[in-house]
Amino acid sequence: MSEGRSEHAQSRRSPRRRSGRQGNSSRPQQRVEEPIVAEHFESTLPEGPLPSFAELGLADALIKSLVANEITEPFPIQAATLPDAMAGKDILGRGQTGSGKTLAFGLAMLTRLASGRSMPHKPRGLILVPTRELAMQVETALMPHARSLGLWCRVVVGGTSFPRQIEHLRRGVDLLIATPGRLSDHVRQGTCDLGSVEITALDEADQMADMGFMPQVRAILDLTPQDGQRLLFSATLDGDVDKLVRQYLHSPVTHSVAPSTASVTTMEHHLLFVSAEDKQNVVTEVAAREGRTIMFVRTKHHVDRLAKKLRSVGVAAGALHGGKAQSARTRVLGEFREGTTPVLIATDVAARGIHVDDVSLVVHVDPPADPKDYLHRAGRTARAGQSGTVVTLVTHDQRRAVQGMAQRAGIRPESTKVRPGDDDLVRITGARTPSGEPLIEREKPARRSGGSGGRRFGAPAAGGGRGEYRGGSGRRTEGGGEFRGGPRRSERTEGGRGFGRPERSSAGRPRRAPQH
Repeated sequence: MSEGRSEHAQSRRSPRRRSGRQGNSSRPQQRVEEPIVAEHFESTLPEGPLPSFAELGLADALIKSLVANEITEPFPIQAATLPDAMAGKDILGRGQTGSGKTLAFGLAMLTRLASGRSMPHKPRGLILVPTRELAMQVETALMPHARSLGLWCRVVVGGTSFPRQIEHLRRGVDLLIATPGRLSDHVRQGTCDLGSVEITALDEADQMADMGFMPQVRAILDLTPQDGQRLLFSATLDGDVDKLVRQYLHSPVTHSVAPSTASVTTMEHHLLFVSAEDKQNVVTEVAAREGRTIMFVRTKHHVDRLAKKLRSVGVAAGALHGGKAQSARTRVLGEFREGTTPVLIATDVAARGIHVDDVSLVVHVDPPADPKDYLHRAGRTARAGQSGTVVTLVTHDQRRAVQGMAQRAGIRPESTKVRPGDDDLVRITGARTPSGEPLIEREKPARRSGGSGGRRFGAPAAGGGRGEYRGGSGRRTEGGGEFRGGPRRSERTEGGRGFGRPERSSAGRPRRAPQH
């Protein structure tokens, strides 16, 4: 064993002394004094050939599980972060979307949790994510590797059965994957105790800040042990994320494998100038192309309207936004992944964290509001070294704003004026004329009284529930938020509530979940 490997082996034990003290939400945890700025977040790509998973120190059981899932070599962000994370150090990480961040923090967490056992309602590891879809994706990525070590990871998110989540927590969860809103519900109701959390990961921290989750995130971190390990991954380090790093990370080791701009060499960027009159026909021809395509629009209403329009002319398009029930969102994403629905129309609820292989084209039907939104949407293509194209449709009145946004995003797009049927439109996007034969719409289930997927405190949903709740005058918002009755706010906007007055149980007695 080389000297460097020997030092690494010795460093596998956490340098921290675990006092067993619980976090204290009444006293801020000021832990980092030096300023954290984006300029200091430099690339830390390992030099030379990347080490193997075995050389990084992963257990044989994990390596076999990775091979069984056709993962044989680490990505750069994994090679950079795994040694420090497994050594117990706090990590501040950044990598372009699709760079393998989930396994970068997930494998380290599983390694550190492998030797212990969780007690009822007391998870030992915690992953916080901004959206339901990302939580489920993280569970899918980590579950087979957790099982190889005899560990259990579970998801706690809105839109799914609260009683079933209680039962999972009661049986013991080693690694809990959660959105801040639903985890706050469990903490308030006493069904989840965070005092035994040894290691916490925050994925897409900047998106959680954008969605107003920071008060909840801070309240959650205050309830974890002060000497616990923290891993934070974010595309940017400004504003609330910078404050979070200063307050909760202890001498973090920074790792980055990509700048926070869209300078991915395998990604092409285009501005397509269209007239307002031609825009709909251009969108239709682009949607009729071969291959997986994601089209982003601004509002839920526009998503539904465009998907219906495309299906009426023979394009198999699915609609995804925060106003849909979780079961519908899961079904649409599943069909998109399988390729039975090759076109996904979405709001920004799908702009980050959703990994679908072989998305070759991203279309900004409605130009994004700012550079960050552009980069997050664009990141749905050209993932993990694949190639992809990003197209923004620009009408005359949008030209100046979109060109300025592109410059701030750090891209130099090719600008082309197009009309329906143009050779340039075909060259850039693969556009073609749709069949014109309407697709048969699915029969929609009967709508329950009071709306579907809503929430009424103190009473189960009609018909037994399935984790869906009725809400009075509540409303849905984007971002995967829960639908809360009355004056309560959604999961996306309830960030300022912290852990206030406990809510009444939203369902009756817990139903038994299948045995592990």
